[in-house]
Amino acid sequence: MRQVLLLNASYEPLTTLPLRRAVCLVLRDKAEIVHRDATGAVLHSATMSIDVPSVIRLRRYVRIPYRTRVPLTRAALMRRDNYRCAYCGRRAETIDHVIPRSRGGTHTWENCVASCSSCNHRKADKLLEELGWVLNVTPAVPRGVHWRLIGAAAENGDPQWAPYMAQLAA
Repeated sequence: MRQVLLLNASYEPLTTLPLRRAVCLVLRDKAEIVHRDATGAVLHSATMSIDVPSVIRLRRYVRIPYRTRVPLTRAALMRRDNYRCAYCGRRAETIDHVIPRSRGGTHTWENCVASCSSCNHRKADKLLEELGWVLNVTPAVPRGVHWRLIGAAAENGDPQWAPYMAQLAA
């Protein structure tokens, strides 16, 4: 699915959104197109045409509350673990609690890892020591403002996003 980078009125990157949502914001005059698609693609309707956006900017400034801790979501956890199973390294589809919740484990960054279905099923509600397994990664809380941009991985984003993504690294 095509993603579009959304900037605040101050040109600060906020998030990425699907093309359909971005076009709706532009059509409702809540956002403006900053960069058009590099291929020059155009969307047509019966009465109008609109350039396919790559980067859009909100017309009004939106205040983003400062969070000391990144919220634990499925998308963020998968991104943190690079969509790889923490036990075998294959493609992950599920989330596993290292210390199972049935045994007092918590639903926190430090206790959750991405897992493939087969490892998650084999582990069930057992502890790693009982199975003789070890984690390939140490679960930790992600840090930095770039975690707001869950869909904006630099390697698969549009090259036109680079100047805005560089603001996050600075």
